[in-house]
Amino acid sequence: MNATPPALVSKAPNMGTTIFTVMSALAAEKKAVNLGQGFPDFPCAPRLTDLVNDAMREGLNQYPPMPGVAPLREAVAAKIEALYGRRYNANTEITVTAGATQAILAIILAIVHPGDEVIVLEPCYDSYVPNIELAGGRVVRVPLTPGSFRPDFDRIRAAIGPRTRAILINTPHNPSGMVWSREEMLTLQEILMPTNVVLISDEVYEHMVYAPLQHWSAAQFEGLAARAFIVSSFGKTYHVTGWKVGTVAAPAEYTAELRKVHQFMVFTVNTPMQHALARYMADPTPYLELPAFYQRKRDLFRQGLAQTSFKLLPGEGTYFQCVDMSDLKVPEKHLSEADFCQWLTAEIGVAAIPLSAFYGNGFDQKVIRFCFAKKDETLLAAIERLKRL
Repeated sequence: MNATPPALVSKAPNMGTTIFTVMSALAAEKKAVNLGQGFPDFPCAPRLTDLVNDAMREGLNQYPPMPGVAPLREAVAAKIEALYGRRYNANTEITVTAGATQAILAIILAIVHPGDEVIVLEPCYDSYVPNIELAGGRVVRVPLTPGSFRPDFDRIRAAIGPRTRAILINTPHNPSGMVWSREEMLTLQEILMPTNVVLISDEVYEHMVYAPLQHWSAAQFEGLAARAFIVSSFGKTYHVTGWKVGTVAAPAEYTAELRKVHQFMVFTVNTPMQHALARYMADPTPYLELPAFYQRKRDLFRQGLAQTSFKLLPGEGTYFQCVDMSDLKVPEKHLSEADFCQWLTAEIGVAAIPLSAFYGNGFDQKVIRFCFAKKDETLLAAIERLKRL
C-alpha cells in the first residue's frame, strides 16, 4: 500500500536554497575557482588540531556544561576585556554557541514575540530575515547607503516605532566589507538611548579590519553594551568554519533568556573543540596578527582586479571584496547581478555572489562579491581568468 503523507502548511513558504549553496554547486560543476562562499581553502594552525586531539585523548568527549566549558568562557571574557575594556562575567554573561548563525537564531527566538518589529540594515547576511520570521516577528528593512554602504541614521530613526524590539547591525559588514566608525557607533547609541530597543551586534569579522581603521565593538560603548547581544565566531578567526563554534556576550538578564532557548535548540557545543580553543586562546598572537594576514591577501587580490574592468569598492574589513561591474566592456555587463554571476562561473571560471541576494527586494546595483580568504595560488588563478574581462 502506498500511503500519502499528510499535507503540511509551510512555515517558510518563501524560503529557498541559499545563494551560497547554489553558487558553490555551480562552481563545482563548472570546475570554477570558487570565490563565492566565505570559507578559507587553507588549513588552520596545526597546533589547534593538535590541541583537539589532546583533549579527545584526555577523555574530554562527554557533554560539557550547557553554556560552554568554563575555561573557554573565561578566555573569551578575558579577550573582550583586553581588547575592548569591558569585563563580562564568564559564568553569567558569556555563552558558547554552535556557530554565530545558531547564536543569532537563539537570540531572536529568545527576545522577539509575534508582532514585534526587528530592524535589519540591507544588504544583510541571509539568515537574519528568516530567523525573525520564524519567531513571528516583522522585518523592517532599512537600506544602507548604496555605494558606500554606510548607515543612514535618518532612516534608522524613522524606522523605530512602538513595536520595535531589536535592531541588527553587522560590523565589519558582510557583504560589503564596510566597517562602522566610532562616530557611527556613538550616533547609534544616541538614537537607541531613549528607547527599549535591543541591539544584536554581529561582530564575527572583528579581527579583519584593515589599517588605518580599527574595529569598534558594541562592548566599548556603555549605552550599547547595556542593551546588546554581541556575537562572534571562532570559525572566522581561526580558519575553522566547519567547527561551528561561536560566542555571545550579553548582560546577565539577557544571557539568561538566550540560554533558555540555546539549551533546547542544541543544548551545548562539542567538547574537545571547546577545550582546544580555550588553550589556543592563551596566546593572543593568532588573532592579533590576523588583520595583517588578510590585508596582504586583500591587497594581492585588489592589485589583480585592478587589471580588469571591474570598479573596486572600498575593502575596509572582512575577507570579502565587492566590485562594480557597470564598466565591463562585455555584453554580459547588461545581465542582472545574479545572471552575471552564473555567466562568470560558467564562462570565465570564477564564482562570485550577487549583492542582490542580500536584499529582500533583490535590489540590483551591478555589484558582486568575491571572497579572498584563499591560498595565494587560488587568488592568482582567479585573477588570470578575470583578466579576460
